[in-house]
Amino acid sequence: MSENTNHKQIQWFPGHMMKTLRLMQDDIKNVDAVLQLLDARIPRSSLNPEIQQITANKPQLYVLNKSDLADADITAQWVSFFRESGGGCVAISSKNRAAVASVKQGIEKELAALLERRQIKGTSGSKIRVMVVGIPNVGKSTFINTFAGGAKAKAADKPGVTRGKQWVTVGNYDLLDMPGVLWKKFDSLETASNLAFIGSIKDDVLDIESLATGLLGEMCKMYPEKLAERYKLSDEELQLDAYDLLDAVGKKRGMLMSGGVVNTERAAIMFVDEFRAAKFGRVTLERPYR
Repeated sequence: MSENTNHKQIQWFPGHMMKTLRLMQDDIKNVDAVLQLLDARIPRSSLNPEIQQITANKPQLYVLNKSDLADADITAQWVSFFRESGGGCVAISSKNRAAVASVKQGIEKELAALLERRQIKGTSGSKIRVMVVGIPNVGKSTFINTFAGGAKAKAADKPGVTRGKQWVTVGNYDLLDMPGVLWKKFDSLETASNLAFIGSIKDDVLDIESLATGLLGEMCKMYPEKLAERYKLSDEELQLDAYDLLDAVGKKRGMLMSGGVVNTERAAIMFVDEFRAAKFGRVTLERPYR
């Protein structure tokens, strides 16, 4: 991870997130299972350990969302990883209605024993109650809307849109939509940086040039050919320090101020925006086995 990424800039835990954790603790006893959405580009970094602790005793289905933005081969490795770890796992794009069927199948597989008991008792018509959790901006509201077949929950491409829990009834399911929540302290700089890269932390608390240079460093390490292709960079330029590389990218895009100096802030905003808009194609920043 680039030393340019400022650890102090990415400690962010608004008060409403503490309230969400308390709500989860109160409501976990009222649900049959937990559906945890992860970002397929950073599955490990988007797995909130505080949510894991609260929900540990419930059947879990991990949903690798935004898989259309992630490296398909690595996503398949992550699905195997989570299944080997004892949880259910499917990879989807929450905007794709056809993918929702795989989520329903995954929930029912994880709850097979419960559903069998209900069948024996003659209560098989009871609603399946599922808590839907995840970090900010992972796509929970879009997922629930697609699951429900209509706009049931607020959805936007920015963190912090859902501020209170809400129940959504969809056929045989009662979904408890919880606000996105981070954790109080990041023990890993890599985790904090990855969350910032995909926009799960509000940009107004970040230094954009530090963020961009950190992301450039990761892209250079994992997908140098994608960087080179998009910005017409030479092999020599790819070897530059991350800040000098940002300067080179800005120069390639003509982001010059008076005197020929590159506007690195403008270049940083452009680069981060292009990464989040998947202009580099399908990219995954974490591998399951290392």
